[in-house]
Amino acid sequence: MRIGWAITGAGHFLKESVEILIGLAKKYEVTVFLSNAGEEVLKMYGLFESVSKITGGYYKELALDSEQSFSYPITGRLSLGKYDLLIVSPTTSNTVGKIIHGIADSLVTNCVAQAGKGGVKTLIVPVDLEPGDVETVLPSKLELDKCEDCEICEAAELCPNRAIIPKTEIDLLKCIGCGNCKNSCPFSAISEGKIITIHMRAIDIENTEKLMGMEDIHVLKNPNELKEFI
Repeated sequence: MRIGWAITGAGHFLKESVEILIGLAKKYEVTVFLSNAGEEVLKMYGLFESVSKITGGYYKELALDSEQSFSYPITGRLSLGKYDLLIVSPTTSNTVGKIIHGIADSLVTNCVAQAGKGGVKTLIVPVDLEPGDVETVLPSKLELDKCEDCEICEAAELCPNRAIIPKTEIDLLKCIGCGNCKNSCPFSAISEGKIITIHMRAIDIENTEKLMGMEDIHVLKNPNELKEFI
């Protein structure tokens, strides 16, 4: 089986998605498609290297939005039916909104559009599925109430990407999720994997419901359902 797997910029369901992706890559040919936000978020959560390691070779590429041109030529494989399946997990509300309105202005939305033209079945795991509150996991965070504003910030000194701004914040666009900061701070002022509650917007739920009615698209509640489907 030949699979295309696209990742967008959501932290919710990200770890679970990557675990299943790695497992599938051991059995099948998998091309990984990353939106710009997907690339950034994988790095923030320290998962980018894990995804990179499973790629390499024809139909096993790591395709980055940041390295593609405006025509996204690699997505032409989907319009030609070269894949058996396209998976988009996790899928942000922004991506869902674009898909239901036929907008294909990124690598991932182009993948979905071309899959529809090529008759490739698409499985989508949206992060905004049901109304109400949902718990999600944050990447590294500087807890200011625990920060002692040390003269020399050990966490900042050991950060390979200089992502720590002492007594201020972590620049997540520089963070690669290595965990050096958390392990080095003597006051435990760096948290990792903190759970927060977010509220689902009505418009995002409505868009997901519309997505369910689109041809050749199957909406799943969580990444674990992908195993059963495949």
